[in-house]
Amino acid sequence: MDGVLIDSEPLWKIAMEEVFHAVGCIITKKDFQKTVGLRIDEVISYWYEVAGWEGFSCREVEEMIVQRMVELIRENGEPLPGVRETIHYLKQEDYYIGLATSSYTILIETVLDVLGLSDAFDYTRSAEHEEFGKPHPQVYLSVAKALDVQPTQCLVIEDSLNGIISAKAARMKVICIPEKTHVREPKLIVADYMFESMIEMLDAFKKDNI
Repeated sequence: MDGVLIDSEPLWKIAMEEVFHAVGCIITKKDFQKTVGLRIDEVISYWYEVAGWEGFSCREVEEMIVQRMVELIRENGEPLPGVRETIHYLKQEDYYIGLATSSYTILIETVLDVLGLSDAFDYTRSAEHEEFGKPHPQVYLSVAKALDVQPTQCLVIEDSLNGIISAKAARMKVICIPEKTHVREPKLIVADYMFESMIEMLDAFKKDNI
């Protein structure tokens, strides 16, 4: 979802920087590249171990960041180029469309509402309902099971290395459309396909190049 349906990585950086600074943890937007694709509780646990703060629990910091994200998405949320067209095409072609994300359910609901995509997906799942978030494959396996398809029949669209590792571990094919606000990670080449935008990806679909 984040970085695939919506350009939310800049919003995550704003929300995290604001909240971490508010609790006395001075880390910057550049630092957050280290935790892209992880579940927010895992992000907070990482930074608590690395930088630390006092007076607020990790759970309180998590709730503050998630609430700020809801506000920012409602204020700034726009679909990335090609999202609506791709979903329309896939529905026309009778593909099942699932959403597997590290973001919490409240953020799934907020994003899909703001983008007008609440009815676009056959199944959505947050990794908050799994024991482990990405790069563990379970959230992808849960979506495949719910759609009643084999993992090897699934094609995933991802923007981060942790997401690609998660999907590959689930034995799924992966398209990478790299997130644009981070330094390009060379290891993204482990994806099966690479495109610069969903518009470019959709064109390849229509030409049977995927």
